[in-house]
Amino acid sequence: MAAEKRELAIIGGGPAGLAAAIEAAKAGVKVLVIDENDRPGGQLFKQLHKFFGSKAHNAGIRGMDIGKMLLKETEELNVEVWLSSVVIGLYQGNTLSVVRTEREGQKVCTVEADRILIACGGAENALNFPGWTLPGVMGAGAAQTMANVHRVVPGQKVLMIGSGNVGLIVSYQLMQAGADVVGIVEAAPKIGGYGVHAAKIRRAGVPFYLSHTIKQAEADDETVSRAVIVGLDKNWNQIPGTEKTLEVDTICIAAGMRPLSQLAWMYGLKHEFIPELGGFMPLHDNNMESTVKTVYVAGDTAGVEEANTALDEGRLAGTAIAQSLGYMGEEEAEGAKAEIRDRLESLRLGPFGERSWAPRNGLWKGR
Repeated sequence: MAAEKRELAIIGGGPAGLAAAIEAAKAGVKVLVIDENDRPGGQLFKQLHKFFGSKAHNAGIRGMDIGKMLLKETEELNVEVWLSSVVIGLYQGNTLSVVRTEREGQKVCTVEADRILIACGGAENALNFPGWTLPGVMGAGAAQTMANVHRVVPGQKVLMIGSGNVGLIVSYQLMQAGADVVGIVEAAPKIGGYGVHAAKIRRAGVPFYLSHTIKQAEADDETVSRAVIVGLDKNWNQIPGTEKTLEVDTICIAAGMRPLSQLAWMYGLKHEFIPELGGFMPLHDNNMESTVKTVYVAGDTAGVEEANTALDEGRLAGTAIAQSLGYMGEEEAEGAKAEIRDRLESLRLGPFGERSWAPRNGLWKGR
């Protein structure tokens, strides 16, 4: 079967992929978005909370509503979207092998694209402790999907491991869904997420166990019934005699995320280990172009940050791709990219105006 030709193929229909598709399509690029889910939008449709910050960063708008706006724009711009489709191979010559699911069943097709954007998102990290494979132990993102997308409360008595923004936000959303969050366990001596999120949970009476970790999960009838937590010393070693047993039926793990970059590895994109951004990530320049020409990366695949960062990285990549294909002049494109880079830089500055990570080897996020 002959390969299908496209100007831009985007792998991943989350915030970064959709934002890139919109910017490129506005300029006239013929765009194909490929997503393994039956609905595009990615993490946005799990985010029922309102964003905060600046107007430019969607302050006061719920994530799911941002997702709806993106989908509407892609439809108005006639962006081609393949759902329930999985890219199983990415090969030299910008060739993609895709398994598509249609009414007649599955079929494998080949796509050749002038430009490729890899925007596959990230994956949750696991914690290994006795009982971590028991039913009732899950990632915080999985619990969020169950509650916010499928309207199923994962459990009635929940223990959250990790106090970053994901752990805090998902804890609050589980409480809104009717679950009892019995505690939040954090190995560090201080809360990792924003204080505004932590304050809402603390006011509701949820205890924080700082400088603690989970020691083991225990089961009755082969499902989680108890969690044993333990204190940690300044060297992160467990302190004997500080164990506490909590009655729970669900343990959620919010231990960070890592970039999903298997396809980037497959195609030979250069990676580097940057712990502040989730681990191994494909390097890129200030246009989001990787070390392989014509292949771009954006969103959590290019280093785990947050939704607004993914959106602007997608916009930057889409604009740069449109320029590289001749759909935008240099002055117009450079002006648009400068505005996006300024927004990205403001997102990455800490409370004292300093980055929490440093550029590497001349290729880095947001140069």
